[in-house]
Amino acid sequence: MPVLKEIRIYPIKSLGGIALSEAIVEERGFRYDRRWMLVTPEGKFLTQRTIFPMSLIDVALTDSSLRVWHRNEPANALEVPLDLMTTEILSVTVWDDTILANVVSAEADQWFSHVLGFPCRLVRMPETTHRTADQDYAQPGDVVSFADGYPYLMIGASSLEELNRRIPEELSMTRFRPNLIIEGSQPHEEDTWSRFSIGDIAFRGVKPCARCVLTTIDPATGEKGKEPLKTLATYRRANGKIYFGENCIADVTGVLRVGDVINITEYKEPRLAFEPA
Repeated sequence: MPVLKEIRIYPIKSLGGIALSEAIVEERGFRYDRRWMLVTPEGKFLTQRTIFPMSLIDVALTDSSLRVWHRNEPANALEVPLDLMTTEILSVTVWDDTILANVVSAEADQWFSHVLGFPCRLVRMPETTHRTADQDYAQPGDVVSFADGYPYLMIGASSLEELNRRIPEELSMTRFRPNLIIEGSQPHEEDTWSRFSIGDIAFRGVKPCARCVLTTIDPATGEKGKEPLKTLATYRRANGKIYFGENCIADVTGVLRVGDVINITEYKEPRLAFEPA
């Protein structure tokens, strides 16, 4: 029977992730997951897709703050209290969405601008902002944080093992930035789960996750390569896109813990059939 192997959150969009033993499930994603985001002074979102050095900025979560540092300068750390944000409102864009966010602090803006080498600002999503999840697959009322399109991303450990079996150099799960890592399933079985529960939390599997150039950036070095997209394209391509992992939405709130058992209650036909090589 599949179980939850790992939980990961990414408090600041496109910066380092954090592994947790348990996490609070909220409608727009795990608590603290992608609630902060770096933007240009005009409010356009920033990611590793074009700014590779963002992959070298790590984040830790304490009881009261985020601790942020560049991997090559660990002594120069920024502390961001979890409840800190100014009254300054900034209109920000994430893909096709324009929403309101709070500027966190002048100190944070200065720190990130110095570390990345260009002007940028750190913003936080307030509870009053409701960003609608992609309605092509979500239901009315489904919301999301600053994540690309959906609140949760799930990947099976066996799916990565299958990729690494086909690829010249083994890659880590870090490249794919999942929230939920599962074990005890077949490769890409997560694509077939329409409704399932992890522990007491009910989820919907809404669509496979289309992957982009971000996965080709080595999280250890910030350098860009050709993998894994080159290999994934040989067996995970459909409709001009490359898929790896399943986007999910939680139907209830609560707590998830590593080791929770997964119960699948409804299956679906996968968009991309998997055939072992």
